[in-house]
Amino acid sequence: MKQDIYQKVTDKIIADLEQGELTWLKPWSAGNMEGRIIKPLRHNGQPYNGINVLMLWGAAVESGYLSPHWMTFKQAKQLDAHVKKGERGNLVVYANTITKTEEQENGEEEERKIPFMKGYGVFNVEQIEGLPEHYYAKPPQVIDPAQRIDHANAFFDALGADIRHGGAKAYYSGASDHVQMPDFQAFRDPESYYATLAHELTHWTKHKSRLDREFGRKKWGDEGYAREELVAELGAAFLCADLALTPEAGTDHAAYIQSWLKVLKNNKRAIFSAAAHAQRAADYLHSLQPSAEEQTKQANGVAA
Repeated sequence: MKQDIYQKVTDKIIADLEQGELTWLKPWSAGNMEGRIIKPLRHNGQPYNGINVLMLWGAAVESGYLSPHWMTFKQAKQLDAHVKKGERGNLVVYANTITKTEEQENGEEEERKIPFMKGYGVFNVEQIEGLPEHYYAKPPQVIDPAQRIDHANAFFDALGADIRHGGAKAYYSGASDHVQMPDFQAFRDPESYYATLAHELTHWTKHKSRLDREFGRKKWGDEGYAREELVAELGAAFLCADLALTPEAGTDHAAYIQSWLKVLKNNKRAIFSAAAHAQRAADYLHSLQPSAEEQTKQANGVAA
């Protein structure tokens, strides 16, 4: 019987939620990984995206791996290395489409694209012997806090979003297309402010003039609302990894857990969809950043 990848991954995340744990925040609470959270990396240094980020973060926490690098058995062999005896691979997925030509009733042929998902195993470099030395390099040290906050500030400023301050709640208003944030000094530290802002700006990407993301939300707490909150949670976690920030668990995440559980139990593909939407949101926010050439011009302009 073919393994149901959707069900396997969904069951793992449901198990975490039932324990009150958020899979996407576990790496930050793991003592062995604190301050070193980045997205999992392929053998060539390219980051994994979407659902694979959650799956490999989870695998690293469970096994205590410090290295972000992962590769297949074959890729290790091509580097004249070998997987240690008895080590087991960790599941990642690959999504694509196949094109099928079908004959219609009128005799004409029509091409139809059929999506499919394939699962395969990868190993952390700590499960592999004989790799080039750079794969075993110590994890990067914690980035200087001041540098980290300057970087986050520049990132969010570049978005051109309408961000207003005041009041005690952080939220995105679709009607006026603005993000409302409590005053900066109301947060425990600057990192908490930017992590919360990352969550609200993920919501900001859903506007019809941007990614036009709509889950049929009709009222607070319904399934559409829960799905959008899940996207914002994951989007913020992805952005925080990119910006070396520590994400914040929302004060109301305990209330959301029950609605997320309901969504995931009703639809085994929901977490895959949420992760894909979250990745699109994070990519969209990155796309609004100035290019290296524009940054150089800005720096020269300031210098002048």
